[in-house]
Amino acid sequence: MEDILVPIMVCGILFVGMPWIILHYLTKWKQSPTLTGEDEKLLDELHHMARRLDERIETIERIVAADNPDFRPSAKRPETDTDYDYSRRN
Repeated sequence: MEDILVPIMVCGILFVGMPWIILHYLTKWKQSPTLTGEDEKLLDELHHMARRLDERIETIERIVAADNPDFRPSAKRPETDTDYDYSRRN
């Protein structure tokens, strides 16, 4: 009896159980929430605001450096890409 029951269970697990688990998690993965248009717009606004704040900090550092020769900026920033188009989407 055991010689027949074990192969049946193995075949059931391989051909029914495994595909069921894989397909279950594939559908869960496809149903997971993604970024909405509103979320993308908010991220673009935050990115634009961060760039503006960075430019303001650089301006303040330049003003302070002109008034105080011993002042050293906290860190060198990479050159900003001024050709960036904010209306462009991925």
